[in-house]
Amino acid sequence: MDIHVLDALARGGFEDVLALSDRRSGLRGFLAIHDTSSGPALGGIRRWSYRSENEALRDVLRLSRAMTHKCVLLGLSAGGGKMVVPHHTGVDWKGAYRYIGEVVQRMGGRYYTGPDVGTGLEELGWVADRTAFVTRPDSLGPGELAEATAEGVFSGIAASLCHLDGETDWPSRTVVVQGLGSVGSCLAERLVGVDARVIGADLDTERAKDVSTRLGIELVDSSREFDVACDVFSPCALGGILHDLTVPRLSCKIVAGGANNVLTKPIHGDALHSRGILYAPDFVINSGALIRGARFHLDGVRESVEAIGQRIGLTLGEILSVAKEEDRPPARHAFDEAESRIGKRREAQPSREQEL
Repeated sequence: MDIHVLDALARGGFEDVLALSDRRSGLRGFLAIHDTSSGPALGGIRRWSYRSENEALRDVLRLSRAMTHKCVLLGLSAGGGKMVVPHHTGVDWKGAYRYIGEVVQRMGGRYYTGPDVGTGLEELGWVADRTAFVTRPDSLGPGELAEATAEGVFSGIAASLCHLDGETDWPSRTVVVQGLGSVGSCLAERLVGVDARVIGADLDTERAKDVSTRLGIELVDSSREFDVACDVFSPCALGGILHDLTVPRLSCKIVAGGANNVLTKPIHGDALHSRGILYAPDFVINSGALIRGARFHLDGVRESVEAIGQRIGLTLGEILSVAKEEDRPPARHAFDEAESRIGKRREAQPSREQEL
C-alpha cells in the first residue's frame, strides 16, 4: 500500500521530508525532519536493503518521529530527524556520503546526523568532509556511542528489575541478549561484570562465537532465543521482532533492549502487558547515543556513561511508575506523554504573526 505522503506528514506532525537523488554517485533516499520546536533535529543515516522506496519512506517517518519522542522524554533541547538510504549495487558510496554531507550542510544546523545501521566510522568521515553537523564515534566526536547506548540499556534493565522486585540482585538474574554487535556485546560485557548469567544469540555465528569466547557467555541458536526462560529478554539487533508469532513464545519477565522499534505494532506492547511481561519502551531505554551526541553538539559537553545511565534509569523509572498507577502498558503511556510534551513545545513557539 502506497503512503499518501502529505496526509502522513499532517497526521504525524512532520515538518519536512526531502527526497534525495544524486546522479553522480547514484544515491537515492529520504531525509525526514519531524520536529525542531526546541532545537535542531538529530538522527543518523540508516543504509538498508529496503524492498521498495515506499518501505524506505515509511521507515524514515517512523524513525524520525521516534527520535523526537526520545528527545522530549529525556529532556533534550532537540527534536527528531532521520535519513534512510536504500542499499543497492552500483553506488559510489564515498561520493554518496559526501553528497549527504552537502545536503546536511545546506540545512545550516537545523539537522545533525550520525551513525546508524549501515553507516559507521568510515562513512561518517566522508560526511564530515562536507559538513561539521555530524556526530563521529571517534576522538573528534562525543565519545563511544555504542558504549553509551549499552549503558543506558543496562541502567534501564536495572530500573525495570527494581520496579518489579525492588532490587537488581544481579547474580540471580538471567539475561538473553539478542544481537551481539557493538551494543549487544558491550551490554553483555557490562552484565558479566555484575555476575549476571548472560545467554547470547546472533545470526552471525562467527561473531557470536567470538563474543562468547571473549566474555565467557553461553550461546543459544537464534531460532530458539525467544523460548529461553530468563528474567530479561534484551533485543539489541534490528526492530520489528515482537509480533503475533513471537510474543507468545517469550518466557521472560522483562523486555528491555537497545534495538529501535522492537514492537511490530503498538498492540504487541498491549499483548506483553496482558501476559504480565514488563516492556521498557525502546525509545527511552536505547537513548544513550542520542544523549551523548546531543550534549556534545548543543552544550559542548562529553557526557560520561554514568551520567547517561542515570538519566535513562530515572526517566524509565518514572514512566513505569505512572504506567503502573494507571494500569496501562508502559509503551502507551510513554508515547502519549511524549506527544503531550511535543504539543506543549509547539504551543510555546511564537506564531508567524508574532515573528513578523
